[in-house]
Amino acid sequence: MAGRVHLFYSSSSASINHTLSPLYSATSRLHTHAARRSIYLRRISPPPSTAHRFCTAGGASTVRSDSTNSDPFVLTTPLYYVNAPPHMGSAYTTIAADAVARFQRLLGKKVIFITGTDEHGEKIATAAAASGSSPSDHCDTISQSYKALWKNLDIAYDRFIRTTDPHHEVIVKEFYSRVLAKGDIYRADYEGLYCINCEEYKDEKELIKDNCCPVHLKPCVARKEDNYFFALSKYQKKLEEILRKNPEFIQPASRLNEVRGWVNSGLRDFSISRAAVDWGIPVPNDNKQTIYVWFDALLGYVSALSEGESQPDLDTVVSNGWPASLHLIGKDILRFHAVYWPAMLLSAGLSLPMTVFGHGFLTKDGMKMGKSLGNTIEPYDLVQNFGSDAVRYYFLKEVELGNDGDYSEERFINSVNAGLANTIGNLLNRTLGLLKKNCDSTLSVDSSVAAEGNPLKETVEDLVDKARDNYENLSLSSACDALLEIANAGNLYMNDRAPWTGFKIGGNAADAAAKVGLLERLITNSSVMLKFCFSKYQQTLNWKFHKKLKSFKPTQLVGSQMHPAGESH
Repeated sequence: MAGRVHLFYSSSSASINHTLSPLYSATSRLHTHAARRSIYLRRISPPPSTAHRFCTAGGASTVRSDSTNSDPFVLTTPLYYVNAPPHMGSAYTTIAADAVARFQRLLGKKVIFITGTDEHGEKIATAAAASGSSPSDHCDTISQSYKALWKNLDIAYDRFIRTTDPHHEVIVKEFYSRVLAKGDIYRADYEGLYCINCEEYKDEKELIKDNCCPVHLKPCVARKEDNYFFALSKYQKKLEEILRKNPEFIQPASRLNEVRGWVNSGLRDFSISRAAVDWGIPVPNDNKQTIYVWFDALLGYVSALSEGESQPDLDTVVSNGWPASLHLIGKDILRFHAVYWPAMLLSAGLSLPMTVFGHGFLTKDGMKMGKSLGNTIEPYDLVQNFGSDAVRYYFLKEVELGNDGDYSEERFINSVNAGLANTIGNLLNRTLGLLKKNCDSTLSVDSSVAAEGNPLKETVEDLVDKARDNYENLSLSSACDALLEIANAGNLYMNDRAPWTGFKIGGNAADAAAKVGLLERLITNSSVMLKFCFSKYQQTLNWKFHKKLKSFKPTQLVGSQMHPAGESH
């Protein structure tokens, strides 16, 4: 079970079958299998008032806890920094998170999918000044651009939090006051090398030539400030223990090794306020300083759980769904989520997130992307040129979550043509074309009966299970491979059985229709799994199957020929 994100699934199929009743045959199997594989969460020390919960690896020997099926699945992307419009890196994280959220909803879970924008800090004020606008207007503009892109990509988020939201500030101040009362905040002078882009002081040993930040490749500047500090070093042993006892807390394994390295090398207290930054949340009882952007932004995962309370308080908001089931982030912000954030939560007596998953970077044509190189990927342009489903498919299929991934336009076109048009789209077009041409889009037999005893039925069911297991493991690329295997099996079945021949020679039309009907059932199974990857494409499939069974013409981007509907090949 190593490497899995182990989640707790509902065994009740009522809600899912009500929502996706046309897809019952496949969803019922998903639900039944998930019920057999329920994985429970357990609490470990400290005691319940300050307990942090983790996923456990287990099967029959799982440890039961007070966690119930009513617990929501809370999934977060980072809160994206609004110094500039969204880029493909942030779009990639959000596409992957949306696929996971769709999977969890299909299993019947209540999902709270959180995304949003991080809107305070020195970089924001600088970017606003450079554009000739106020920080507030700048944040409004860029935050809206994220919402617009998520709409174009069919991202079905549940909460969009902005760190300039008034209720967020209330939660941040209460959290700060709670940590202060714990004795974990103190005032001191600090002098060091500061990366403006990271908004973080750096140790000299982690810098590269000329004191440059290894992430942004720009020189860090010397600063001396009177700041408030968080006693991170106080949680050294506790974090070591957590990482030792709960290796699945940080995923994948390579990220866990990075985090263990940071912790084992010794934790240093870090500054959580800025005296030179006006654009931020004021420190309680000291309006001359603002709260450090990360100490502010990380709380967005909690404040997003507010359900419109007029006077939100930390305990009430936490009761709405915390802890998060999964933080999905880029590896460049792993330290903040895997070291700083857990220690902050421990200090405040709150549960830790169950899993932090750090994915890799994107490159273009094998090269690191950068505006200075003129090789950035603009997500708006990609969607405009190719459509949201093609974009979603490529980055889920061709980039294994956790590893670095590369984009090239040639590979993009070839992948989408091969997978969506020539494999899945071709099977759909051939099947529905036959039914429309020869059966008036009406099945004269029960396809579920026709499927009994047919080896294709077992093949498809096994592949649906395989795809489901891959989604559970966050192996999204492998899940896409399983979906393509389903479609390939269907195309092979069509070629072997050649149902169009039965129609042409006037033989047993019912038998031919039954064969096509089995394919219709097969594609239904595929469309269930496709729902996690796509939005409009899956909805189109569902509509075509269960409303009018009209012929569907999948569109290629460029190149390869599509097979005409209802002909042998």
